[in-house]
Amino acid sequence: MRRLIDDGKVHVFDGAMGTELYGRGVFVNVCYDEVNLSRPDLVKAIHRDYVDAGAEIVETNTFGANPVKLSAYGLAERTEEINTAAARLAREAVGGRACVAGAIGPLGIRIEPFGPTSRDEATAHFRSQVVGLLAGGVEGFVLETFADFAEIECAYHAVRAESDLPVVAQMTVGPDGRTAYGTDAAHIARALSAMGADVIGLNCSVGPAVMLDALEDMVDAATVPLSAQPNAGVPRTVRDRQIYMASPEYLAEYARRMVQLGVRFLGGCCGTTPAHVRALRAVAGETGGKPVVTRPRTHASAPRGAAASAAVAPVPLAERSKLGAKLAGGRLVSSVEIRPPHSWDPREVVEPARILASAGVDVITLVDTARARIRMGALAAAAVVEREAGIEAIVHYTCRGKNMHTMISELLGAAALGLRNVLVVSGEPPALGPYPDATEVFDIDSIGLTHIVHGLNRGVDPGSTPIGAPTRFVQGVQVSEGAEDRTLELARFGYKLEAGADFAVTQPVFDVADLEPFLELASKHRTPVIAGILPFESLRSAEFFANEMPGISVPARVVERMRKAEASGTNAALEEGMQIALETIAAARPLVQGFHVSAPRRDVAVALRVLRGAGVV
Repeated sequence: MRRLIDDGKVHVFDGAMGTELYGRGVFVNVCYDEVNLSRPDLVKAIHRDYVDAGAEIVETNTFGANPVKLSAYGLAERTEEINTAAARLAREAVGGRACVAGAIGPLGIRIEPFGPTSRDEATAHFRSQVVGLLAGGVEGFVLETFADFAEIECAYHAVRAESDLPVVAQMTVGPDGRTAYGTDAAHIARALSAMGADVIGLNCSVGPAVMLDALEDMVDAATVPLSAQPNAGVPRTVRDRQIYMASPEYLAEYARRMVQLGVRFLGGCCGTTPAHVRALRAVAGETGGKPVVTRPRTHASAPRGAAASAAVAPVPLAERSKLGAKLAGGRLVSSVEIRPPHSWDPREVVEPARILASAGVDVITLVDTARARIRMGALAAAAVVEREAGIEAIVHYTCRGKNMHTMISELLGAAALGLRNVLVVSGEPPALGPYPDATEVFDIDSIGLTHIVHGLNRGVDPGSTPIGAPTRFVQGVQVSEGAEDRTLELARFGYKLEAGADFAVTQPVFDVADLEPFLELASKHRTPVIAGILPFESLRSAEFFANEMPGISVPARVVERMRKAEASGTNAALEEGMQIALETIAAARPLVQGFHVSAPRRDVAVALRVLRGAGVV
């Protein structure tokens, strides 16, 4: 395979494996990587057909043969076995007539910073696949269909940890020529070249036309040979079946243009067949076996990762909002949290906000569908409050129910509306609310979204593509100091701080001792902490939070105080709840930079009595 890379000529990969297996009777609910073990003759027949059609490089049937994807079929422990078998099958099938490259695709999960899987964990998953492919005798590797540069980098490092064989690194783009993370084609070329891959390019995507446009942007930025393996167009539904409509002739026409552009490695992805490869072989033959003339290329230099080179310095915290100025100046912050109404009447949030503004409260925090119940959207409510009541709002922004694209779009819209303060939380699943059958979407969690907002404040999206002027968000994160697994919560809090949080808000505090390890960690990052305060109205509310609200720790002594107070009546219970809140504020005041008081049932009078009684406002 190294020889093919070094000779400067056009060479041909094979086509799709998955759609060929499907077309030959393998159902979609089957693990296609396991077919290497259960139906080896079928896999070998497909490899042979591609070689007969003119493929010079054949990829193993291992696109999804990593421990993460195989675990869905109970096959994670057989990762190396499946990969070794696949490589041996390919070698037997080609019989020395073509090179065999080990195919490695994405894990199918998000990795840091946009998911819980660390880069080291991802690299280890890929490494087990690499070990198996090497045992089977591959002559190189093809990393394909990646959208996240951090993930393809993990796969590359996994290969390099075990081998110096050639690596072809290919990413996939959408109709706009960008990855799912927003990375443009030129950036892909620079980053993959700097990573060290021997050949770089695109595969899968949405067909040859879009791919050609993207390749035109890549050619001047790449410093190594380019590859292209498009789908056979976009699939269409024909009598309940997904059919790829691009003919071999159509694919060949675009391949001819790609070669003229300077692409040296041609192949096919989803929907392509031996007939498509035969057409590509004919295009390669038109070059007469001569080296391809490419445009002069300059040396690409890109930093590790999807390149933060496009990022700019953020706007200073003190200049982003009034809240930011208070945080930056070390001054005490007062916040009152209310839930938007289960209606569209803006008066239900504007009137409480006006009362708080006139009382001198710094910010009003608007909760985003708390406990998975449908309410007025926090973004819209915040925009109305800031316009009508003249008080800054903190948008309690949840990841639940939104994919990453939606979150970014909404946050850009929020910035355009002038909203500056956000509190990023993961959010409760729909099962906790009154609509348990609602579709659950958890694309990224609060750690991942904190990274995204941190990037937006530096003028780039997750793909490091500039968004124009940087956003000016003052970004908060939540910490559940009363979590059952406090070791895990402390670790997650650390990740949020590393991701770029400007401040943290705790869950309601009833024992200041619970805060100590979190305050110590926040101090190391110089991140101000605002303590959550919840004045109980009744014994019932105390019992509810003590027994049914995860992440909140209500000591038994507090519940007992509420029980004794309620024996004297509801007013006595409310007074005791406020007294407990005042005692908590007094104990926490030397340790935190503000207080975030919940207003039960949007009754801001209770919250104001607590803040005034403590001398906070």
